[in-house]
Amino acid sequence: MIISEPTALPIAAKDVPTLQALPIIDIAPFLSKDDRKGRLSTAAKLHAACLEYGFFYLDIRSLVDPSEPEELTRLAKEFFDLPDEEKAKISLKNQDYARGYQRMRENVTNGKADNHEGIDFYRPVENPDKTKPLWGENQWPAVPGYREKFEAWIEKMKTLGMLVMEAMAIGLGMASEEWEELKGQVDDSFWVMRVIGYPSLPNNYDGYSCGAHKDYGCLTLLYADPTPGALQVYLQDKGLIVQTGTGHHIHEESVEQGTWINADPIPGCIVCNIGEMWEIWTNGLYKSTLHRVVHRGTNYRVSIPFFFEPNFDALVKPLPAALRILEGDTEKELLKVTGGKTYDPVVYGQFLVKKVGNNFESSNGKYN
Repeated sequence: MIISEPTALPIAAKDVPTLQALPIIDIAPFLSKDDRKGRLSTAAKLHAACLEYGFFYLDIRSLVDPSEPEELTRLAKEFFDLPDEEKAKISLKNQDYARGYQRMRENVTNGKADNHEGIDFYRPVENPDKTKPLWGENQWPAVPGYREKFEAWIEKMKTLGMLVMEAMAIGLGMASEEWEELKGQVDDSFWVMRVIGYPSLPNNYDGYSCGAHKDYGCLTLLYADPTPGALQVYLQDKGLIVQTGTGHHIHEESVEQGTWINADPIPGCIVCNIGEMWEIWTNGLYKSTLHRVVHRGTNYRVSIPFFFEPNFDALVKPLPAALRILEGDTEKELLKVTGGKTYDPVVYGQFLVKKVGNNFESSNGKYN
């Protein structure tokens, strides 16, 4: 699906307002079975954030030492600093055109090449076969410590993803048996991890560091280095108050139709956003939000998004708990949320194969 980008909007980081209200949610209560009040509070905050924004910060200091992702950034830069011929040794074309290294501008969004390079890793599969879409083997850089440190991060993000899923289930008012059913759709997550390097975006470049898009999976758990003014989120909340300007020139304005805002890194936190699978699970109650990257700083920026996804064979369809909430709305309010639409069920693996086929210039029709 091609996402059309809103037009006539500024792309310079200095022109983009910073949202003051994007919530910061501490996941710590879900690491303790005894903190019932804390769990309910966290679940309620997640539910509100998904209703309002589809984006929020997760405070993960109870799960992750800040030195861990800092080391991942160092390892990422060490690889990206290698000569092109060294990086090409783990090129996408060596495997299934999904797992491996993408050179600068090989990734495509909305038909335009993105100004970044990266490495993609997917959940390992049984009986890998690189001639089958998504069924190859991961390719790891020959940088000392790289695989070990990133595999440890993957395990923590899988744990975090399941904790967030449980909290969201509670926030939706799901019964315990309903949560167990949903859990069975994500307990063997077909996760994806990207390690992305962004040089500064040239002023005359007809494109973006990463073009405007919605994530098509379940949960995106993003660690990024401290670079400000790069990740931008499009909000359509009429009447939302944001602050624009810097220093003594800050002023408030009402957002009438939507605007791009910066979602800058916060120490001890990652950015989390929901993907299109949550739109289906909630029949449009939650919406996946457009976002993009416009990196005009002078540094080389690194981001490490981890995509906590459903199981490959999961049948994703509207959840009874979400439908109960929607049924409580008046017909007029219901139409505002759903547009009269009932989301069709999808098998996640089939959905994913179609999506990945549009991502890279070099796939040569492999996913068609």
